[in-house]
Amino acid sequence: MNILMLSSEVAPYAKSGGLGDVLGALPQNLAAQGHDVRVMLPKYGLIAERFVSEMQFELYMYIPLGWRNKYCGVFSIKKAGVTYYFIDNEYYFGEKCLYKWDDLERFCFFSKAALEVLPKLGFKPDIVHCNDWQTGAVPVILEAYYKQNEFYRHIRTVFTIHNLKYQGVYSIEAVQEMLSLDDSFFTDDKLEFHGCANLLKAGIVYSHRVTTVSPTYAEEIKTPTGGERLDGLLSARSNSLHGILNGIDYEEYNPKTDGAIFCNYGLRDAVEGKKKNKMALQEQLGLPVDGEKVMIGLVSRLVDQKGLDIIADAMVELTGLDMQFVIVGTGDEKYENMFRHYAWCNPQKVSANIMFSNEMAHRVYASADLFLMPSLFEPCGLGQLIALSYGTIPVVRETGGLKDTIKSYNEFTDEGNGFSFYAPNAHDMVYTIKRAISFFADKPVWKKLVQRAMKEDFSWTESAKKYLSIYEELMK
Repeated sequence: MNILMLSSEVAPYAKSGGLGDVLGALPQNLAAQGHDVRVMLPKYGLIAERFVSEMQFELYMYIPLGWRNKYCGVFSIKKAGVTYYFIDNEYYFGEKCLYKWDDLERFCFFSKAALEVLPKLGFKPDIVHCNDWQTGAVPVILEAYYKQNEFYRHIRTVFTIHNLKYQGVYSIEAVQEMLSLDDSFFTDDKLEFHGCANLLKAGIVYSHRVTTVSPTYAEEIKTPTGGERLDGLLSARSNSLHGILNGIDYEEYNPKTDGAIFCNYGLRDAVEGKKKNKMALQEQLGLPVDGEKVMIGLVSRLVDQKGLDIIADAMVELTGLDMQFVIVGTGDEKYENMFRHYAWCNPQKVSANIMFSNEMAHRVYASADLFLMPSLFEPCGLGQLIALSYGTIPVVRETGGLKDTIKSYNEFTDEGNGFSFYAPNAHDMVYTIKRAISFFADKPVWKKLVQRAMKEDFSWTESAKKYLSIYEELMK
């Protein structure tokens, strides 16, 4: 099949979160199974010079956008069997950022350009796979304008929701102007959304299949609690809605070969290797060096979605436990300052690293004994999967992809790969952490847990097969 994937983020070129990771790994796995896979993203000003120097110029043309025509250049890089196209317009994408205040115009331009350049590139996709609201306009305009053209007539569309909370809601007048759509597209069963236009809803309504990034999240978004006011629509489309777990790249997150960590280790020497990493990290961060002290890691955006309000309610009790707490991340100022405060009050127990550091994140994954992830909602989550690969036992709230991937340890049946709780409150979280710490003292049990975690396989191979089955069904 010919597969075109559209996204505002693609690792390693442009990434702010899990969306970029998915588009960095999934296309290469699809290509490895024999398909012609192309990926399009904007040519942002923040793309590293080493990647810009690799780009080959393909073409330029002018793209109709509302009442004007806008320049569009196309550059390409070929890597691991995948062709990456970069849509160039300095006015829209030249700054060193991914997202701005005028994202409607920027991503409507990107959506139209993605379809307009295909005939000139000589690539006729069977499947166009769109991701999140930034590409939600593509299935609409494909249906409205391009299907009359033989080149586009048989294209099938798949739309993936990576996080339902972000929907691209703008005024109807603004969206009409950008996409040149008439009033018939702005009814409550199409793009209209509480008096506005919703581009995520556009992708859901007009795509042939809708996917999201875990089976449990696919069920949660059909309820009023998790549906972000789109639960009715998603329930109506339930026959076309699929939940497919994200995977992780085991070449990047492999304690045997990871160059960012202090000491490499494998399955057999995991407990000893983790202890060496822990002691080296303790020394680096100025914490008391003690390989037998439980270390809890948190690598996260510091925002409400990630359960930071639960952690805030529990910090006094957590700092009373016999453990160390290492935080890496940035986010809301109130949470950044909270962790700084507790680190200042408890320098022997809390290390607040308010930064984005890939190296520090890897070191925490390799050094910590427990990985805390009490998200209020989590479409899939990558942190818990990465933690497992390093033998770091996750403590999670049972929601979305966390529920699908982490099974709470049962000492009676000797099953489970982590610890979990359901109610989103500090009491249940602290109880679960205390329970996990109690098993850390039982060395044979803990060694078994660490090795079981490292044996888990959440590679992209199986997920890619599930996406391919959806594509093949559409082709029929």
